[in-house]
Amino acid sequence: MTFDLDMIKKVYSDFETRVNEARAFMGRPLTYSEKILCAHLFPSQAKEAFKRGESYVDFAPDRVAMQDATAQMALLQFMQAGKKKVAVPSTVHADHLIQARVGAAKDLIEAENKNNEVYQFLQSVSNKYGIGFWKAGAGIIHQVVLENYAFPGGMMIGTDSHTVNAGGLGMVAIGVGGADAVDVMAGMAWELKFPKMIGVKLTGRLNGWTAPKDIILKVAGILTVKGGTGAIVEYFGEGANSLSCTGKGTICNMGAEIGATTSIFEYDQNMSKYLRSTDREDLADAADAVAHVLKADPEVHANPEKYYDEVIEINLDTLEPYLNGPFTPDLATPISQMKEIAEKNGWPTKIEVGLIGSCTNSSYEDIARAASVAKQAKEKNIEVKAEYTITPGSEQVRFTVERDGFLKTFDEIGGKVFANACGPCIGQWAREGADKQEKNTIVHSFNRNFSKRADGNPNTYAFVGSPELVTAMAIAGDLRFNPLTDKLKNKDGIEVMLDEPSGDDLPRLGFDVEDPGYIAPAEDGSNVEVIVSPTSDRLQILEAFPAWDGQNITGARLLIKAYGKCTTDHISMAGPWLKYRGHLDNISNNMLIGAVNAFNMETNNVKNELDGQYKPVPDSARQYKASEVPTIVVGDENYGEGSSREHAAMEPRHLGVRAVLVNLLQESTRLILKNKECLH
Repeated sequence: MTFDLDMIKKVYSDFETRVNEARAFMGRPLTYSEKILCAHLFPSQAKEAFKRGESYVDFAPDRVAMQDATAQMALLQFMQAGKKKVAVPSTVHADHLIQARVGAAKDLIEAENKNNEVYQFLQSVSNKYGIGFWKAGAGIIHQVVLENYAFPGGMMIGTDSHTVNAGGLGMVAIGVGGADAVDVMAGMAWELKFPKMIGVKLTGRLNGWTAPKDIILKVAGILTVKGGTGAIVEYFGEGANSLSCTGKGTICNMGAEIGATTSIFEYDQNMSKYLRSTDREDLADAADAVAHVLKADPEVHANPEKYYDEVIEINLDTLEPYLNGPFTPDLATPISQMKEIAEKNGWPTKIEVGLIGSCTNSSYEDIARAASVAKQAKEKNIEVKAEYTITPGSEQVRFTVERDGFLKTFDEIGGKVFANACGPCIGQWAREGADKQEKNTIVHSFNRNFSKRADGNPNTYAFVGSPELVTAMAIAGDLRFNPLTDKLKNKDGIEVMLDEPSGDDLPRLGFDVEDPGYIAPAEDGSNVEVIVSPTSDRLQILEAFPAWDGQNITGARLLIKAYGKCTTDHISMAGPWLKYRGHLDNISNNMLIGAVNAFNMETNNVKNELDGQYKPVPDSARQYKASEVPTIVVGDENYGEGSSREHAAMEPRHLGVRAVLVNLLQESTRLILKNKECLH
């Protein structure tokens, strides 16, 4: 079933006309992303030759998606907007609050018990304002959006940095803060600095052990975590057309790790095939009818250096598997060099756990290819040396891969299947022994591997790879293992090699599911009551921040000067703090506790100038606020890169920070700070 088909048909009805107009006022041929952007201008936006990286433009996105951790704050804000219903199709997805501990069934029950108050709030507020609700266990927001809502040529925003995943279906999809989502749901314009354009030309075709994940791991190594800042990364070429739709989604998903505004692929037959496989034949037909417009102009393809600000070319024929890390997703190492580099740097080479899944790599194709490697452990009598976990992306994927026998394959090698949720990828992993903070190595197919990210242990060396490579590495239990060249000794003492992975991109028998987990809102929600207890420690009705008095900020004190990276993981970490995402005052107790103080190189220990004492950052901020002393934060690199940008902006504002000074500011974070009247 295609959701919101009338809205999509309306977008397509005059898409080509809008593109033709855009060519005229832009005065040149257009990239695919520029076509979508210019076709989604807010009605009051003047049409002119927008300058990349300079012009601030008002847009009208087609839809909004919110995950449960950030939706709380967004919908608490929307409740104050005085609207009876959202102005654009919107959804909420309960995926962030489920902790991976024992296994899917028990973990889901525990999550429903622990988070009942939050789930009831989200479901009731969704019901009241016409928002679709995907209950806990339905799947990870980005996989569910790809399966149900993403459409070529569309534009959406979402309250999660990996909203960009929908670029795999040819959509401009951008992660934003809750306040931006509220503006769009209220029918207002959404402002964005017109992005720069980075073109990635893919030639050749993936083969052997290489996977779509290796493309973005390679790109991350080239651009680094800040090379995509303020830009859309647009993939094109014969190599791009050869990739599956979900493989494209993987690449776009991890574009967030290079700081990109979003990433996108042009519409092609693999996208059409995916739409039909996910029961959206009518959408596929509609997209096919305008397919000639859903790509960059011919002049752009013919002379990409002229129309993109930067062009990267990757030959997929010669690309090899990568493992990126540790502690940053842009430290790219080809698998052929990992042994030498790991030994040179003293990285722990014994792999303790291999984890596959997450919003980045949890499609049918990902699970099928990983299972083709996993089953060889049994068939070739190989002992699996590391723990192994699987996180399906949606109930539709989980149900289908169980039907097709893949979950049984994982079970036969000791694999543990977690709930259809974010889990370890965002720190929702109750990993036994992590509190001991022992030095160890894990490999996973997630998107981020910052310090403490997965299990809270600063001494966990996390490496990012494709699901099939992670599976092979878990079987070997050794970071130095190269499945392309190395043999393993099985239980009989015989040396064997793992065969290359294989698997269909889409199920031959079609997708199947009994209960996808969707709850439609009431046609008229005017009588639906939304209850928030005044004594709740999870939810808090918001009060407006004091308006700027028009005067200069004087007498401000430095709260903290951060050293090095200051991502959202440093500003407002997830993990155990996720439970407070709907309570601004409580969640503010984690503000900047992960940032390194440049003056003493310690975390969460800053000098308060009022009493000269060293104390935790939030405590110092509260003391300044109580004394009516304004504060400033000085950042360093990549301030605001990552997820949860809304909280990363609201917490400082709530605790009295009036200005943020940085070398490089992530664009979405800049917009949120502006929305909260915090100088930057």
